[in-house]
Amino acid sequence: MEGLAASASGLPSSRPSTMDFTHPSPSNGSWKSLCDVTEYSGIFDSEYRRPHSRCMENTRVALRKSIMQVLNQRDRTNVWLNGLAGVGKTSIAFTIAEELKIAKRLAATFFFSHKHVQKTGSIIPTIAYQLAIAFPRIRQDIVAAIENDASLLSPGKSHADQMQELVIKPLQTLRFREEPYIIIIDALDECLSSEEAERLVTLLTDTFAGPVLPFIHVIFTSRPEAHIRAAMPSNVHEILLTTRDKDTIQDVRFFLRASLDKTRSVRPVVFGQPPFPWPSKDEFETLAFKAGGLFVYAAMAMNFISATGNHPQERLELLLRENSTVSADIDQLYRQIIATSKDPLAHCRMLASIIHLVGPLPLAELQELFYADKRSFTIMLEVFSPVILNDGVGRVEIYHASLRDFMCDPRRSKQYHIDPPHAHEHLAYCCLDFITHQDSIRTHAILTSPSSYPYPYTAWAFHLYHAYPSSKLRNLLALFADKTLWQWVQTSIPGNFRLMHSVRMARMCCLSLKWIRGPSDIMVAWRLYKGYKELQQSSKIPILALRDLTIPDID
Repeated sequence: MEGLAASASGLPSSRPSTMDFTHPSPSNGSWKSLCDVTEYSGIFDSEYRRPHSRCMENTRVALRKSIMQVLNQRDRTNVWLNGLAGVGKTSIAFTIAEELKIAKRLAATFFFSHKHVQKTGSIIPTIAYQLAIAFPRIRQDIVAAIENDASLLSPGKSHADQMQELVIKPLQTLRFREEPYIIIIDALDECLSSEEAERLVTLLTDTFAGPVLPFIHVIFTSRPEAHIRAAMPSNVHEILLTTRDKDTIQDVRFFLRASLDKTRSVRPVVFGQPPFPWPSKDEFETLAFKAGGLFVYAAMAMNFISATGNHPQERLELLLRENSTVSADIDQLYRQIIATSKDPLAHCRMLASIIHLVGPLPLAELQELFYADKRSFTIMLEVFSPVILNDGVGRVEIYHASLRDFMCDPRRSKQYHIDPPHAHEHLAYCCLDFITHQDSIRTHAILTSPSSYPYPYTAWAFHLYHAYPSSKLRNLLALFADKTLWQWVQTSIPGNFRLMHSVRMARMCCLSLKWIRGPSDIMVAWRLYKGYKELQQSSKIPILALRDLTIPDID
């Protein structure tokens, strides 16, 4: 994206930076502890967040300028950028963060994402880590606070105490600086509960309103949820992004035109050299109307049209075949992409399984998890490539959070809906199927390995906990409890907390009313109980020690 000119944005260009460059060396131990608890996936330009979502060059220019006007004020005005899923909030936040980082005015960021397992206890330490990098003068103060109280990095520590010691007190050193700095919190509604989101907004807005701190603006982005609106201070500068905004619609048209031209130029076999004009004016206008002001629609439509192995004109015609009475209809786009599958229900089940994983997995691990349906899985990835990120090397992830919303809402996905209990049933079955098919040698190697366990061993109880108890799954669990569990008991190294916890949670699940269908289910629960007690006895760990290990609810 074209950088904002200094004269237009007010960003410093020729004058010396007021950021620090010399600082005392911090204590290695405390600094390392802070680095260890930092959630790097929350930092906007982290490698964990690739591919980065930024505004296309020459788009969102007026909006970015208006935001920068607020950020250049020497006051404590906060900004709330809100809008429906897919209007480009994260791209705007990322692009502004890039510009501010270059201008040395970016204090910290935390970008929430469903693609990463992010814990609320890591938010403030992650902000403190970035403050220490941005302002080396206060790094030693942050490290000293950790040396004085190591529990500041504990997930159970009061967020107010963390903020006071790791952020407020160190920043007081910079209170005489005239230049305003910015903290960006993106996708506030994506990973946090309503209560957590409210607490975080209140904590940050109250913290940086104090007169003993430098001028700091906080930018929040989220959907226009009522609980977030209620938590925002009355003087927040609100910017509502809509799909009907004329500038946004014009930017989407610009994106579509540039993307179609790129597709045309890189496919000389299809469009000739030099390429002939494509698409027709009517086809472009229809596609632009369908996209409206929804960037995610335009992006996934282009993924669909330009997919390798397909003729772009045929894919375009397929998209335009179904008339739309409203623009920006992302649900219709999802249904059209799914409809290209020859086995949509089976492929939707796999898509729902990917969505309900504890966290995204690399392609090789997914192929191992779905080994029984490997061919169908490969076809699914190809058919749904417009809505799935998969480079064959990194993790396989859904393109946008709106797909999760679509798949989980039966009113939207209709005949393609796979409810969460059935998605977890499929995942629990795949995990247990993988586990029960390992021979004793392989089981011994896995359980005694110093490296992390394969996904099925770490997540089977989690998925079982949320699963619909089909007879197929209950029968496989019975096989596991009868044979594989005793291999675990004989092989497991002492002190294996996670293994004991998974068996204990499976037993608790099997004793619930939804699972017990007959005497055989009670027998399975009894075998799981005996297996758990054997594991506990071998390690001599009391049950109280396991109570902090709980299975989270992601549904």
